[in-house]
Amino acid sequence: MSSTSHGHAKEGSRSPEYTVWVNMIQRCTNPRHTSYPSYGARGIKVVERWRSEFALFLADMGPRPGPSYSIDRIDPDGNYEPTNCRWSTRK
Repeated sequence: MSSTSHGHAKEGSRSPEYTVWVNMIQRCTNPRHTSYPSYGARGIKVVERWRSEFALFLADMGPRPGPSYSIDRIDPDGNYEPTNCRWSTRK
């Protein structure tokens, strides 16, 4: 089956970047998400540019450098936005 329009979700699988994007939005906007109390309930938001389109998130963040990398907010009290996010490892 063909890719979806953003090219990062094929039948039965999602790219790591797409999964990060979905989870980031969910933990900031969905009160039923298990991580919502630590994110959305604290006022952490995802910039509209990223909420509106996965391709814009990917354009700003670029591909994940490797499997041990996750999205990291430089200021842990700040929002998910290009100037406050990077890919990093737990180290």
